[in-house]
Amino acid sequence: MLTVLRWRLPGYRFLWRGRAASGLSSSNESPDKKNKYRDTVLLPHTDFPIRRSPEDTVSTELRLQEETNFLQLYNWQKARKAKKEFSLHDGPPYANGDPHVGHALNKILKDITNRFHMMRGCKVTYVPGWDCHGLPIELRALAEIGDKADSLSPLEIRSRARAFAEKAIEKQKSSFIRWGVMADWDNCYYTFDKKYEAKQLDVFFKMHEKGHIYQDYRPVFWSPSTKTALAEAELEYNQQHVSRSVFVKFPLQKPPPKLASVIDGASVISALIWTTQPWTIPANQAVCYMPDTTYAIVKCGSSGELFILAADCVETTALSMGTHFEVISTFKGADLENGICDHPTIAGRSSPLLAANHVTMGKGTGLVHTAPAHGIEDYGVASHHKLPVDCLVDEAGRYTAEAGADLENKVVLEDGNEAVIQMLLGSKNLIKEERFVHSYPYDWRTKKPIIIRASQQWFVNTANVKDKAQEVLKKVKFTPASASSRMIEMLGRRTYWCISRQRSWGVPIPVFYHKETREALINRHTVGHVIKLVEQHGSDVWWTHPVEELLPTSVLQKAGSTANALDFEPGRDVLDIWFDSGTSWAHVLEDAEQRADVYIEGKDQLGGWFQSSLLTSVASRNKAPYKHLVVHGFTLSERGEKMSKSLGNVVDPDVVISGGKDKVKEPAYGADVLRWWVAESNVFTEVMIGPTVLNTARDDINKVRNTMRFMLGNLSGFNPDTDSVPGPEMYIIDQYMLHLLQDYASKVTEAYKNYEFGKVTRLLEALVTRDLSSFYFSIIKDRLYCEEERDPKRRSCQTALAKVLDIVVRSFAPILPHLAEEIFQHLPYRKDGDSVFRSGWYVPNSVWKKPGLVEAVEAACSIRDLFLGAIPGKNTVEYELGVVIEPGLLFELMETLQVEETSSTSQLNELLMASQTSLLTEVPVDLSADATVLKGSFLINLEGGDICEEETYKVIIQPSTKERCPRCRKYTTESALTPCPRCLEAIAGKWGQ
Repeated sequence: MLTVLRWRLPGYRFLWRGRAASGLSSSNESPDKKNKYRDTVLLPHTDFPIRRSPEDTVSTELRLQEETNFLQLYNWQKARKAKKEFSLHDGPPYANGDPHVGHALNKILKDITNRFHMMRGCKVTYVPGWDCHGLPIELRALAEIGDKADSLSPLEIRSRARAFAEKAIEKQKSSFIRWGVMADWDNCYYTFDKKYEAKQLDVFFKMHEKGHIYQDYRPVFWSPSTKTALAEAELEYNQQHVSRSVFVKFPLQKPPPKLASVIDGASVISALIWTTQPWTIPANQAVCYMPDTTYAIVKCGSSGELFILAADCVETTALSMGTHFEVISTFKGADLENGICDHPTIAGRSSPLLAANHVTMGKGTGLVHTAPAHGIEDYGVASHHKLPVDCLVDEAGRYTAEAGADLENKVVLEDGNEAVIQMLLGSKNLIKEERFVHSYPYDWRTKKPIIIRASQQWFVNTANVKDKAQEVLKKVKFTPASASSRMIEMLGRRTYWCISRQRSWGVPIPVFYHKETREALINRHTVGHVIKLVEQHGSDVWWTHPVEELLPTSVLQKAGSTANALDFEPGRDVLDIWFDSGTSWAHVLEDAEQRADVYIEGKDQLGGWFQSSLLTSVASRNKAPYKHLVVHGFTLSERGEKMSKSLGNVVDPDVVISGGKDKVKEPAYGADVLRWWVAESNVFTEVMIGPTVLNTARDDINKVRNTMRFMLGNLSGFNPDTDSVPGPEMYIIDQYMLHLLQDYASKVTEAYKNYEFGKVTRLLEALVTRDLSSFYFSIIKDRLYCEEERDPKRRSCQTALAKVLDIVVRSFAPILPHLAEEIFQHLPYRKDGDSVFRSGWYVPNSVWKKPGLVEAVEAACSIRDLFLGAIPGKNTVEYELGVVIEPGLLFELMETLQVEETSSTSQLNELLMASQTSLLTEVPVDLSADATVLKGSFLINLEGGDICEEETYKVIIQPSTKERCPRCRKYTTESALTPCPRCLEAIAGKWGQ
């Protein structure tokens, strides 16, 4: 196992001119002498810029996208032959606004994934899509004309909504392309596309035919502000909502038989309830209790009245009412059976006492006012006991005439509440009213409170498919794994799914209603005909074509009906947009039985698109539409705040890339910075972005860029095809670098596979800053700059650099595609048309992994650390070293780096960066007085631990006794005027001395 590298050097930045090894020039030398030797040094040469200005960054990225055919890359890879395929199904962003950083996070994560799999040889399928229907788009499209919208026909509304969606799509699409997202941009899917709509209706009918879709009159979440039913996923909760809560008494009209003896002869006793929705009391049909709970009859200390409530709620209720209760008697809730109360606002109406399991003791009195038209659990009680489900509230949230003259047309959440409270005062059944701050559901689009209201709607019976959905979900892989239990839990809580909406902009539910009986007509013949029309003309046909064409006689006859088409009218409900997008798998996946390899979306989709896709797929074809779900977090400001214009912390991704109006405050970073931010973030939690984060990302990329530039510059004049040195003949330090590279390459590949893109960036940064810049580059510069150009020692180094450059560039290409292509354009040995993405993933060589070689280099590095620690801030080449090791395994390892006893050009000396190194078995007896002797040890670990022994060594440090070479700047020459033997050999034949 590779042991952790133990070296650290002070911050290092390589220079392009003016030094080789420890430096190339001296102020004491004449200009002629300096130039004479400088021209023989092989300094790096490349046109690749060390950094680019903001403006240059933007123009370069655009140029690279054009020159390297970013837009053609998807079609190219799709057309090639590939053994494996990879399908990422794109969740459709909503076509109702400008692109934002949430889009950037999502789309770039997907693009990194796709580019990785494409480079590894897979044929990638990625069709971008947009969610184009629904209320948000309709509202935005109509906002410009204000009150005039009320006079528009459904077709006019649909036309305006479609135009608005198309405009938003084009703006979002152009941004996604600018971010470097590789996709099938010529064949995107849109939920308003006629073929898409036809597929959607086909799925709808398959589910209906199997009994998973039904029509019912029941309470649903209702938005008065938009006059439509909502799904639970369309709600958001206001934690500071204020309700007018009330304590109300329901006078006992008929005592429960089991309590007759207890209350016989007593004054009036009332069931006491508490509610935050006084407006629902006129619709009351019962008072519910928990049969196994203990209840009490209490006497109010301030009024003397007798109340029934749960025993556990006596103290808290008395405290809330500002009084004291005296407990008269206690009994089980079951003893309330068959009791009847008077309705508190409607004279002559009764409210029975009924057992129910949904009653809780957390807040209130333990007795629950039950209005079946305005409560989900209340409706369940009504269904069981055959109670009326009368809704006294219209689509706008106003009382209907059936509520009575005192309430008619009043808004239930406003003056309606006040009117009911006044009615309770009039009947003397109001005990107390107070403001109550609590969490309350709002319409996520209008940001206004919703109500629960009974209406005729279409539903998916999730109870029919929930068990199968949870079963197949357990076979789906989740990243992070914790998201699995959250989604299964959310699915388990879902009782039904309301899929009908009372709007114009959407796919119509293909049902016809008989004008007299109101019976629904829907079967495979009627729906099949509508699907054909929609496939030809789009869903506008539902409004443009007469009923005789939507429901021709031939279709009626096939359906077994003798009625005339004119006896029917088309329903006007449209499908929920979650059903819209949830059926996208049926349109996008090429094979009806196919599953996408992965869906990647934000955590809100655990209850949204992930779930609607699962339910529709399981209900219609008994399988999940995906094999893997990757769930990311939301974007926040640098301070962890939700972004809002009022706080001034909104980050526009297009401004990040191209810069804002004030280029100083909002500089252009380019797309790669945005992509690096996505990759290096922990996307499985909330992701923060702002100037500090972006500046850090830019600096990180510049470090990578600088390292790549060093390698490009030092590969000038090198051709891997003809100049490479065979592996066994390479310098050991170069082989060691390939060993590190092999480990890096395998870890990066695994990190990409596991969607750990942050790990990729961390591995890259460690390799660039630690292994390359601070270690390897500092060691090899002398060999690169001062050896003869074609010397095998220098070619060995260039062979390693070429392999390092190739693998490192490919390793970050999915994250930084523009930088990767720019580097490829500057390769000295580049062939015309070379593209990092068209040439595939890297292939590290397994023979590069050499544990024994590692021990030799790391042992030398242990010696190096001891040496460097003794001369902080000083130049290593000013010293000669003696390394003293007793004969044994450690000495043999060092002999692989230095065969001769003393050398200024050995691999050991290169690693130690001294002017000269002697490898000895004992300390010389004639040490000079200025010599320093240090002791150290190294633990040798070979053969997987089979060979494990610690050996000691000594390092003798003393100032060099030779002169400084005017060419390589090492103390290796007899005369300061004459280059050292190594340099003389390198320049021999080039010019005379």
